[in-house]
Amino acid sequence: MKKLIYAGLLLLVISPMVNLSCTHEPLSKLDPAGGIIELPGNTGRSCSPDSVYFANDIYPLMQSTCAMGGCHDNITREEGVDLTTYANIAKHVIPGNALRSELYKEIIRTDKDRMPPPPMAPWTTEQINKLKTWINQGAKNNSCDACDTTRFTYAAAIKPIIQTKCQGCHNPGFLGGNIDLSTYQGLKAIAINGKLYGSVTWSNGYSPMPRSMKLPACEIIQIKKWIDNGSLNN
Repeated sequence: MKKLIYAGLLLLVISPMVNLSCTHEPLSKLDPAGGIIELPGNTGRSCSPDSVYFANDIYPLMQSTCAMGGCHDNITREEGVDLTTYANIAKHVIPGNALRSELYKEIIRTDKDRMPPPPMAPWTTEQINKLKTWINQGAKNNSCDACDTTRFTYAAAIKPIIQTKCQGCHNPGFLGGNIDLSTYQGLKAIAINGKLYGSVTWSNGYSPMPRSMKLPACEIIQIKKWIDNGSLNN
């Protein structure tokens, strides 16, 4: 299990010769065999508060913490592990049983061999619980439409977007672009100077964020409304 999941990640920490970067394979539409599904914002299906969805919750987390360039992307494939598609992620889980799934067990480790490895930030309790719930609910390749442009407060809308899709590359343990988005103040700083909106819209002159997939239009609208409203900690 160690050989499959986190050994390659540990090598990235101890070897200065390995280049770890927050670049990801662009998100294609994935079916249960690794092919096609509809992305969030295109399904017409409402989200159930009792369910966790792969495309909405799990895939973005995997891309920003595990499938980064130099790690478990489809080019480096450390220890032969590629976590860039649903089909490949599903190889490391047992649907209906998170406690026996190697992916879950590596995520919840608390020693130096956890995934992602130090100095990268561990998953939060909320993120771990989402992974556990998703696996226990069958590890389905599913998605839904959760976005509501009338909701654009920091706590309800903006913070969850950043935590799931951006913070894996921008935290104290891994300062992509020398930007820390783990705090409100860090996010507010790039909201005020225009970098946040320029990046999420993939505008010329800005680094696209997140690199793996452009945010759904609804989430971009939420971010713009939050910025236009003063980037409040509300």
